[in-house]
Amino acid sequence: MKTALISVSNKRGIVEFAKELHKLGIKILSTGGTAKLLKENKIPITLVSDYTKSKEMLDGRVKSLHPKIYAGILALRNNKKHLQELKNNKIDAIDIVAVNLYPFEETVAKNASFAEAIENIDIGGVSMLRAAAKNHEFVAVIIEPDDYKRVIEELKKGGISKSLRDELALKAFAHSARYDATINQYLNKSFGKNEFPDILNLTFKKMQDLRYGENPHQKAAFYKEQFVYESCAGNAKQLHGKQLSFNNILDVDNAFELVKEFNEPAAVIVKHTNPSGAAIANKIEDAFKMAYEADPLSAFGCVIALNRPCNIEITKVISPLFVEIIACPKFEKDALLILKKKKNIRLLETGNATKSLEGYELKKVVGGLLMQTREYPDIKEKNLKIVGKRKPTKEEIKTMLFAFKVNKHVKSNSIVLAKGNATVGIGAGQMSRVDAVKIAISKAKEKTKNAVMASDAYFPFRDGIDEAAKAGITAIIQPGGSIRDKEVIEAVDEHNMAMVFTGIRLFRH
Repeated sequence: MKTALISVSNKRGIVEFAKELHKLGIKILSTGGTAKLLKENKIPITLVSDYTKSKEMLDGRVKSLHPKIYAGILALRNNKKHLQELKNNKIDAIDIVAVNLYPFEETVAKNASFAEAIENIDIGGVSMLRAAAKNHEFVAVIIEPDDYKRVIEELKKGGISKSLRDELALKAFAHSARYDATINQYLNKSFGKNEFPDILNLTFKKMQDLRYGENPHQKAAFYKEQFVYESCAGNAKQLHGKQLSFNNILDVDNAFELVKEFNEPAAVIVKHTNPSGAAIANKIEDAFKMAYEADPLSAFGCVIALNRPCNIEITKVISPLFVEIIACPKFEKDALLILKKKKNIRLLETGNATKSLEGYELKKVVGGLLMQTREYPDIKEKNLKIVGKRKPTKEEIKTMLFAFKVNKHVKSNSIVLAKGNATVGIGAGQMSRVDAVKIAISKAKEKTKNAVMASDAYFPFRDGIDEAAKAGITAIIQPGGSIRDKEVIEAVDEHNMAMVFTGIRLFRH
């Protein structure tokens, strides 16, 4: 290998890499800021503009887009015609291409102006990268500074191996694809013309391999979304404990998204992606105690989420319990010291509990992908339609609105029973609504008296109402919209219960 072309936006490690190439007798072509940096470090280089006899144009927008560059990269070394054309046109074969691109993703992430974002769309770099990756049988393309050392080590042994060239080419095409997908997403959002584009380009970055998937026989990994607009499971920082599993991440996501629903201090306990208890209070430790007491049996091996820092009062309750994970904005120093004594607990710090409706919900099915917006109407008292004879009390309305928010995060068919600012029983994921009612009641036991009931969808029959009445439930919040609404309202009136319609269904599959 005789010639390398170096043009990088990320300058990390490039000086050391170029010095090693020079020691190996490899000629270096370079451009712009990279050339300036290498010259300052007394590394002999040839400017691309001198080599091509074509000056940079348009404030540097056109530098490397020249036949002498692309012919040098793309020529097949085992093709005599190609080699003769290089010789006839006095073109050097370019054997190493070290390129990384204008930082478009980083520019967009810092909320730069539209003009600045557009200016950071790389053209020549992407073209060189793709050309070198296409011709990887003969050319080594390097986009990551971490790979410089490996390339030098193999050059010192006599040449860059096919396996490394293949690996580097794959990285280059993945990088190029992500780069274009990022631009596509940004422009689609900026122009605001198509919420659901005809071609959907998504890009995620692998954060870690997981021990296994939902079950031990399945392999799994965790990928992070490109742009994250809020605190979430995807950008939480692990402070303690063993590696998270596939199911752990799902549970943390469900738990933390639920506590983000509330401005008040909120706590939730989750098992198998469903809350077993949720509560709000003036103090976070009180919210946690109420959430735990809603269903202590199901809390064994649970995931806990808080929307306030975890304090020493909470650790006193948790210490004797088997808890898988705690996710919260911050751990107070004393609480963290105590919790770290528990070897198997995982502690995740999320930063302030912020919520955004940007982005989409995606669900993979075999052979396709479902995509939907994230918004839910924010239901307030003024949005409720009272449909029974008895009007709900102020306290019942407050509790119903609390239960409604919790119900958004329970798998359908789902029923949430609540009292005050805490759940007392939850029936999740049932095929029939009346069974969800019965399960929620069985969980709540004697706590059902004077509780309220929230349903994620309408009641198709009056049987769920009758079961609730027998348990002492006094008020119901549900979407309404059944062909048997009249029958259901009559049942409510018979039992002297209050009922309100929201008009909003909360299915969660």
